[in-house]
Amino acid sequence: MKKLLFFVGLLLLSQCTPRQGLTTEQLYEGFQQPTSEYRPFVRWWWNGDKVEADELVRELHLLKEAGIGGVEINPIAFPSYSDSVGKPSLQWLSPEWIDMLQVCFDEADSLDMTCDLLVGSGWPFGAEFLNEDERAQIVVNYAEPVTGPVALTVTRDSLCAKAMPKVSSPYKGNTKELMFLRLYPNPASSADDYIDVMQNDSIFTINIPEGEYTLAALVKINGFLEVINGAPGAAGPVLDHFNTEAVNRYLYNMSDKIEGQIGPLKGRIRALFTDSMELEGANWTSDMAEEFQKRYGYDITEYLPFILFKIGSMGSALNYNPVVPVAPEFQQLVERARYDFEDFKAQLMQERFTSAYLDWCHALGVKARAQAYGRGLYPLENAMGYDIPEGESWTTNWLRHKPGEEMSETDYRRGRAYTMVNKFVSSAAHLAGNRTVSCEEMTNTYTVFNMTLEQLKIGGDQSAISGVTHSIYHGFNYSPNLEVDFPGWVRYGAYYSENNPWWPYFKYYNDYKARLSYALQHGNYYADIAILNPENDMWSTIGMQNEPFPNTTRAPYKTMIWEAINKCGGGVDYVSENIINAGEMKRGEFRFGDRRYNTLILIDIERMHPRTAEQLLHFVEGGGKLLCIDTIPYQSLGLSGSFAAKDSIVQHCFEQIRAFEDRFLFVEPPQEGFIPWYDSLMHVNNLPHYLDIETPDPFVMQNRYTTDDGSEMLFLVNSHRYQSHQTKITFHRELTHRKYPWVWDLNTGERYPLSLDEDDSYDFDLGPAESMLIVFEAGKSGSGTHTEEPSTPCVIARTPRGLTDLSTDWDVELIHTRLDTVIQTHFDTLFDLKDHPETQHFAGTIVYRKTINSGRDVSRRVSTGETVLDLGLVEGVSEVIVNGQFAGVKYYGRRIYDIGNLLHEGDNDLEIRVTTTLGNYLKTFTKEDNPTVWIYVNHPKRDQPLQPMGMIGPVTYF
Repeated sequence: MKKLLFFVGLLLLSQCTPRQGLTTEQLYEGFQQPTSEYRPFVRWWWNGDKVEADELVRELHLLKEAGIGGVEINPIAFPSYSDSVGKPSLQWLSPEWIDMLQVCFDEADSLDMTCDLLVGSGWPFGAEFLNEDERAQIVVNYAEPVTGPVALTVTRDSLCAKAMPKVSSPYKGNTKELMFLRLYPNPASSADDYIDVMQNDSIFTINIPEGEYTLAALVKINGFLEVINGAPGAAGPVLDHFNTEAVNRYLYNMSDKIEGQIGPLKGRIRALFTDSMELEGANWTSDMAEEFQKRYGYDITEYLPFILFKIGSMGSALNYNPVVPVAPEFQQLVERARYDFEDFKAQLMQERFTSAYLDWCHALGVKARAQAYGRGLYPLENAMGYDIPEGESWTTNWLRHKPGEEMSETDYRRGRAYTMVNKFVSSAAHLAGNRTVSCEEMTNTYTVFNMTLEQLKIGGDQSAISGVTHSIYHGFNYSPNLEVDFPGWVRYGAYYSENNPWWPYFKYYNDYKARLSYALQHGNYYADIAILNPENDMWSTIGMQNEPFPNTTRAPYKTMIWEAINKCGGGVDYVSENIINAGEMKRGEFRFGDRRYNTLILIDIERMHPRTAEQLLHFVEGGGKLLCIDTIPYQSLGLSGSFAAKDSIVQHCFEQIRAFEDRFLFVEPPQEGFIPWYDSLMHVNNLPHYLDIETPDPFVMQNRYTTDDGSEMLFLVNSHRYQSHQTKITFHRELTHRKYPWVWDLNTGERYPLSLDEDDSYDFDLGPAESMLIVFEAGKSGSGTHTEEPSTPCVIARTPRGLTDLSTDWDVELIHTRLDTVIQTHFDTLFDLKDHPETQHFAGTIVYRKTINSGRDVSRRVSTGETVLDLGLVEGVSEVIVNGQFAGVKYYGRRIYDIGNLLHEGDNDLEIRVTTTLGNYLKTFTKEDNPTVWIYVNHPKRDQPLQPMGMIGPVTYF
């Protein structure tokens, strides 16, 4: 009942969310120059808390000039491979450290920038000062097969040591307690079929009777985990998140000390932030067994030897073989108990940590922002109460997983920057009526010095497609670069630094991101399909997995389902059984707050609560459509009560559901080709969609948002790095009726009408890494005042006239960014600089120059402005200057420039500047030369190949 009341509360919250109510015209005015809160923020690592006031101020100004709107102050351990140059560390929450907060708050306010503040340091949070009863706990098991008769001598210490999990950051001050030691038949057939062999001595002998047995030890470890990368004062053991009193003491200790010195946090920061709760399997607290007994009616400790797996780093199971082997007839009971325990942990985390954290933030008058996932939490529901729920996207394995170059159907990670958890987080926000979904964007612990602005855009666009509406870049390093050697202090990140060659162009991407964020935060994401994933089945069989990177998962193809719906022109959210049971089935719709879904899809679900099955029956009876993929539910969840009777309810409900042949559909998932499979399924069965995409493509995705005054926004993306895609898209009447399509240019802030064919279709030519925002403006036709339609590559495919090839005979300057050298040379033909031994380790700006003659029809071209320069393939940021006049900067996709108005009759000076990354140059460094560089470029685990760079062409103008 307590759990249901929590979700009913969220339902009421979603119905009470106030809206700004902007008209589309007001929205467009704000879109042109978004205010700072919509601009990207950065995670600002205070490396080792070795911070000083002057440098903090300098870096805030640097970020402001680059188009950054805010900072997340994030204390973190000092990188061991960097030179501290004798800078002292400030203790977290010391008066000196709080003084530095004051400096940042004041300076950010003067710059119209926003501050968020990390709770604690590193992740998950904790501190050296925690008492023993405040530290994270874990119960683990150890077992070994034994054959009797035999006398076996054991020691308590050895049993506890063998049970210790191989977590990624163990706390050395942990304490271990042997909870019990039992002898089970091999295999065990019930929870109470054992011999208690526990003794009080530290060393004792066990007499094993004749037969095959399993000797099983259950061990509790207090303080098993240390904060990962904690800064001084907030390192040490991780907090027990299941202990409300400990949680509140920790949180109020932080806020009391800060506010006691500098006054209220309200008005100084936007939000307090919790990083992902990678608790590495923490599963216990002092009253765990007693509280479980109250709620479920049985003793969970009797089942722990069977439901727990042997775990390693991040709490992931080393394998899913039972530590204590069980007979087949007992396995179902074990799985039911495992579900109860996993669900109980999620409830407790919701009640004892999430609720306490939200109350604390709101009592301080600030927003609660969090990556509300990890292991031991509801991946969807836990995010619903936060003001700013957050997901994450990654670039760490860019060279291996290749976002923008592949889109695997067998490995959900390959080709995708967004993580699997993003769809849960954004769906939670939609269900809670929340428009701000932030993202730890483009997390980079690998290609730090090779990341390009183009790659950032590809990944950032993919993040937006997963439901993100605001970006927190990962990240900006506090580094006194005027005092320390290159490359400065580098913890992680895409080397967002003034020492990065592309830093002067960073603002162009930030302007783009600001406009996109502003638009998406002023609309409601549209979805009329909801997916129920097999999370409860997974919890029953293999337990909770670590988000955002589960070691394994049930139905690994589930990501392909929502993607296929999206790529075929539909909108979809995730839901859960808790959400379904807190919602309403009415007139063929599942309703939760303001959300309306007329189609529900169940993916590989065998187990279900009876209440959920009854809700789904009401949904279908009212006219809703239900699609089951892979399996049809036939059993209930959990061990409590008469599960045989509960099984019967589930089975009976689905027998009735299957009788509605026009509303129920069972299908097998394809082995491959999810897009054509779903496209056919959608059209044959009339599944909802609002776009007809003639040729769907794995890299072409879209999201739809509805504004407060009824206009419709469509964000359309081609995330392929090198390939364009042509397709006809027909917009359904719900988008076009009494509405008129305009393209709102995310790069410039201008808008222009989009002229649809009579059937409300348009033939798109989407260039590599291209994106566009189409707004169907209510009541506004294209006949009013507007910017003329430009030669935008993603909209207009031009047929070249008078094509001239400029790919030969270029005078070239190589201006090195680090060596202060300028090399003058000549390229007979264009080439990739990494392929030539004299240029392969270059970093900086390549200046290509030549003189072009406009030809005999120059007068016509100049007067009409119809001369277009196409640089072909460019690896790097390109800037074009014609006759000394700036023609524009492009950092992604097609490098097409309209230069007609800059030409004059006769000879014209053409200059093209291409700016590279640092990575190829840094390949020349050894560990002895520069440990920081070596770690991120030449370390055996990060050894990176030379990257393409320069203007490769062909260069043409027409």
